[in-house]
Amino acid sequence: MPMLDLYVPAGALTPEAEQSLAGRITEILIRYEGFDPGDPATRSVSWLFLHRPAAVYVGGSLAEAPRYKIVPSVPEGQLDAAGRAGVVAEITEAVLDAENGAWPRDTGRIWVFPTDVPEGHWGGRGRITPLATILARLTGGDTERARSLATARIAASRAART
Repeated sequence: MPMLDLYVPAGALTPEAEQSLAGRITEILIRYEGFDPGDPATRSVSWLFLHRPAAVYVGGSLAEAPRYKIVPSVPEGQLDAAGRAGVVAEITEAVLDAENGAWPRDTGRIWVFPTDVPEGHWGGRGRITPLATILARLTGGDTERARSLATARIAASRAART
């Protein structure tokens, strides 16, 4: 159930490339969360917000080539360290591919900040939604399996931080 904030400077990509990029990075994040990117139920709860800065400055001067910022947000426990690293690497490549050679292929122009939303802080539909509830919806309603999976993922996430 990812939420993505994609910052694409005005004019950096063609509309077709931008739309393709939105789909590709959504699929990347769904896959790293452990779900099928082709599943309509999973896609229906995977939102991407496009932000279009009029300009990006580097060191106080207007950037000569586009700079991108991508903030993929997932409920706590959905991405481990390897998953975060994979998301960063694949999203970076997806952005460079979307440029289709229009700018130098420079990974330094792309920043990706995978964000875990702590358990008890994921809000939607006017209420807090725990990871177990989200997983139950995405695993066909198996609440026991979802609860067990959520508990294990959150515990692993917290253990990795200590």
